Amino acid sequence: MEQQKLPNSTLILVFGILSIVTCCCYGFIGLILGIIAIVLANKATKLYAENPEGYTGFQNVKTGKILAIIGVVLSAIYLLYIVYMFSTVGYDGIMDRYNEAMEQFQ
Repeated sequence: MEQQKLPNSTLILVFGILSIVTCCCYGFIGLILGIIAIVLANKATKLYAENPEGYTGFQNVKTGKILAIIGVVLSAIYLLYIVYMFSTVGYDGIMDRYNEAMEQFQ
């Protein structure tokens, strides 16, 4: 029996990596990519569990799922931080702190 590559195994890995890289984009992009990667990884894991000898690429699925979980956690923490900052100091307070920090570098 010929082995096939698990569907979306590379995509899961790429989305897992991108969920970590984009976690600082206000948390939204990393959160979305991470959730998509986790859902696809769960589907691929079920497919692999039915016939483990028939598929390759399960290592990509496992690695992508771990990276996606890390990306979701980081994105959620960053999103909560942004919500906290907006609720305590507001947009003007954030921009004042940003401008003060930029003046130090000039």
